[in-house]
Amino acid sequence: MIDRVLSKLFPERRLVRRSSCWVLGLALLAGSAHAQVTDSGEYLKRMDTDGDGRVSLAEYLAWMSYAFDQRDRNGDGVLSADELPGGRGKPVTREEHIATLTARFKKQDANGDGWLSAKELLAPPR
Repeated sequence: MIDRVLSKLFPERRLVRRSSCWVLGLALLAGSAHAQVTDSGEYLKRMDTDGDGRVSLAEYLAWMSYAFDQRDRNGDGVLSADELPGGRGKPVTREEHIATLTARFKKQDANGDGWLSAKELLAPPR
């Protein structure tokens, strides 16, 4: 499932740094676990909680952080190795996770208006 979503949303995945791939996978897994999405229009609708046709940074972070919150079983704000996909890896703090997602949001915001349109949201990573 994740490979299919990744390939649709990010056909140029090889451009994504390997160290941040788990964050992307975890975030996309959040979308599938949070709510099953069947097409790109529905994906935007699910993220766009206020229904204004665009996604704010807050909406993006809320949607993309769902998996982090679910995996942080002890609620300490850090995904330790045993909480990471595969049960190994360098611990990741919530702050690091949010910073990665914020940077990704800003790159996707092609026109710099502080919102993601459907076109920007579904575009390959810049």
